[in-house]
Amino acid sequence: MSRPEDESRAELAWREIVENYGERAVLDEPSAPADAPATASEEPPSSAPAGPSPTDLPEHLRDDDEVERREQAIAEAERFRPPPAPPFPVPRTWQRGLAWAGIFVAPVIALVIGFLSIYVHPLVGWMLVGWFVGGFAYLVLDMPKAPRDPWDDGSRI
Repeated sequence: MSRPEDESRAELAWREIVENYGERAVLDEPSAPADAPATASEEPPSSAPAGPSPTDLPEHLRDDDEVERREQAIAEAERFRPPPAPPFPVPRTWQRGLAWAGIFVAPVIALVIGFLSIYVHPLVGWMLVGWFVGGFAYLVLDMPKAPRDPWDDGSRI
């Protein structure tokens, strides 16, 4: 069992930790006039790199070579243009289209013929079956044999 004075000391210690934790945000007063000077949090963001610039340092701490190197690095970063993207590969549309049609269209045609009791030559039925099996075989054989890299599991974002 803890004693009440231990709990009060713990409560005081916790309050002190909470009161002194981190920097406090400066909030505008709700009664402040609209033409009051802006606080630091209302300044527009600058395009300058974060952190102090080497030219902001006092003269005795400034290293001119370091300043020059950093300025060159910033200039190179601003000039960088990524290389153009490679062109999209040209798909073999008519082969794949014919194969996908064999997978979906051939069974639909066979079902329509069967439901409507339309007489067709048996060769037409065998052609529909061949179209379905051929399309399926083409799509399976056209699949990549191995992943693009050894750790590729096929998922994409």
